[in-house]
Amino acid sequence: MSILPKDLNWNHLRAFLTTAEAGSLSAAACQLGQTQPTLSRQVAALETELDMLLFERIGKQLELTQAGLDLLEHLRPMAAAAEQVALTASGQSQSIAGRVKITASDVFSAHRLPDVVHALRHKAPDLQIEIIAANDIRDLMRREADIAIRHVQPEQPDLIARKLNDLPAHFYASKDYLAQHGTPLTLADMSQHDLISFGSAERMIEALTPLGMTVTERNFPCGSESGLVGWELAKRGLGIIPMSTILGDKTPEMVRVLPDADPFMIPIWLVTHRELHSSRSIRLVFDTLAEFLSEN
Repeated sequence: MSILPKDLNWNHLRAFLTTAEAGSLSAAACQLGQTQPTLSRQVAALETELDMLLFERIGKQLELTQAGLDLLEHLRPMAAAAEQVALTASGQSQSIAGRVKITASDVFSAHRLPDVVHALRHKAPDLQIEIIAANDIRDLMRREADIAIRHVQPEQPDLIARKLNDLPAHFYASKDYLAQHGTPLTLADMSQHDLISFGSAERMIEALTPLGMTVTERNFPCGSESGLVGWELAKRGLGIIPMSTILGDKTPEMVRVLPDADPFMIPIWLVTHRELHSSRSIRLVFDTLAEFLSEN
């Protein structure tokens, strides 16, 4: 599909786009303030207009067909452009104000979010951005934060979640540590080294075992709930630590351990509550985060 027909009904397109991103007709209907039968008719009308099947009904679930995926790729930039035109035309782009709270891990908050905040300051100078650097899962439904960046998919049905990408990570150690203790050549060799834990050693063992590592609590002489503290411990030569390649590779005193090994991937989920569709401020921050973190 290269060109959309000129006479398509935008309401039908919006119904499809919202359903595709929400994952179900009921969730999409809630977002758009419509009844589920009305939304279903709009999606069906679009399929008729295009003469193609956009969703497959598998039990109670909706799965996008390849045609649906292709259409979604076209519609997302159109919807973003339409939103920007509406903001500019109405003058509301200048009225975006108030405080929006973003929560992410302390490492992510310190090393990834400042660039996003810098971009937001130019887009909406009256907007106040508060970053909550926390490694626990903040409760969006209680408004402890407006938007969360998480590494696990949320299960609450009232939240909107979009997976942006997977963040590659490797093991790192300081040059001093490797000079003193030697360099592991295989995952099996890691059992002979000191590792630094994020949180409890038990959680780290659970996370590392699927990678093929055989480690025990004796491999974790120190650690911290704080990723920033753990990274500083590693920089001081106290052990080997897993870290995103974005941070690890640009830290001069740190060396990637097992450099030829495949990275392990950390999923990045962008999550908010349904006020996303009624608050221009939250929508702007959400879309800016999605754009930046998808490309970086």
